[in-house]
Amino acid sequence: MNAIIPIKPTGGCSDAPVLRERGQREVFCGLTGIIWLHRKIQDAFFLVVGSRTCAHLIQSAAGVMIFAEPRFATAIIDERDLAGLADAHAELDRVVKRLLERRPDIKMLFLVGSCPSEVIKLDLSRAAERLSKEFLPNVRILNYSGSGIETTFTQGEDACLASLVPQLPASQSNAVPSLMVVGTLPDVVEDQFARRFKEMGIENLSFFPPRNSQSLPPVGPNTKYLLAQPFLGDTSRALEERGATLLSAPFPFGVEGTTAWMQTAANAFGISQEKFDQVTMPARERATRALEKHKEKLEGKKIFFFPDSQLEIPLARFLARELGMQLTEVGTPYLHRQHLAYELALLPEHTQLSEGQDVDKQLDRCRAAQPDIVVCGLGLANPLESEGFTTKWAIELVFSPVHGYEQSADLAELFTRPIVRRMKIQREAVCS
Repeated sequence: MNAIIPIKPTGGCSDAPVLRERGQREVFCGLTGIIWLHRKIQDAFFLVVGSRTCAHLIQSAAGVMIFAEPRFATAIIDERDLAGLADAHAELDRVVKRLLERRPDIKMLFLVGSCPSEVIKLDLSRAAERLSKEFLPNVRILNYSGSGIETTFTQGEDACLASLVPQLPASQSNAVPSLMVVGTLPDVVEDQFARRFKEMGIENLSFFPPRNSQSLPPVGPNTKYLLAQPFLGDTSRALEERGATLLSAPFPFGVEGTTAWMQTAANAFGISQEKFDQVTMPARERATRALEKHKEKLEGKKIFFFPDSQLEIPLARFLARELGMQLTEVGTPYLHRQHLAYELALLPEHTQLSEGQDVDKQLDRCRAAQPDIVVCGLGLANPLESEGFTTKWAIELVFSPVHGYEQSADLAELFTRPIVRRMKIQREAVCS
């Protein structure tokens, strides 16, 4: 394995023009983030204040059985509320009290706003403050908005974590420097990262959000943090307001991204290159070998990204540099240049970048490009499949463990599988 070459955020697509579109969008709202957040913070509950449509969306996305006891629900605004026959604040208080009586295991409750007009009129921040006074110290009650008017898909996590940052305890002024990994990760991935950082010698380590709301990590001027997800702009700003320092790096997708991400932390904590290589090299070599069979299937294939999760640019970098795919267009709902500086520098020059969406125009560009695979939301996948395109659901890239060395081949397989499936269908059609 070659030595790591330091990456500077210049070149590539750092200064490339971006096609900015503001038209009709095809993307889930921020409520969807509840699906992975409620699995992570294991004593938290997410109460959506919304409509039956909100309830159907979350239940469909989560695949919840009717007899399950999930840690999310919807306080439905119905006809009585819309007609002004019920006091919405009194109704919300009643629902919260009933919920907490029934579920004494809840230690943190999020009131999540949605987009119906009657919900927008509610002051959920005041409701959270009022209810917190009643239920503290047993239950901490917070609020954030997952409204589709304000957020798209993964921004729900950003809004949630940003609302939680003020609750983090202040670190002691004389405390030793600490590393915080920010962004929801599957437990298995978190454990892998924790083990490697500690093997390097970074002992004062925390993850945000934590698995338990009673274990909120301290933050302060001695806190350095790495973003595990590229869509945490508000959370990052809130942490910096608490004195924490961002360690800018590529994101941990694939061998290259994971190595550069961990190397950034190692450098910040004075870990020698020898120690870093000793800890990471075996995993780097295994992951590189595991990617070879996928590169055989993906190299030279064209891919088109519709904007959906804000993972598009890091994933495009991984697919282009480690698997040899051709990027026809990389669309993203929002382009945060500071957080994506290193990723943009690593993209092939002249890559077409787009921010926002005008779905009809983008569909026309996709048809003209004739890519081998299209990454898009569920609303576009079936229509594009009916036109003969091979698609990958963007939501699966968020729901699946895809960070780190061990998951590099799994991430590649998410793109290999639909292409192999299409090839089998075409062969069967020819044979028949």
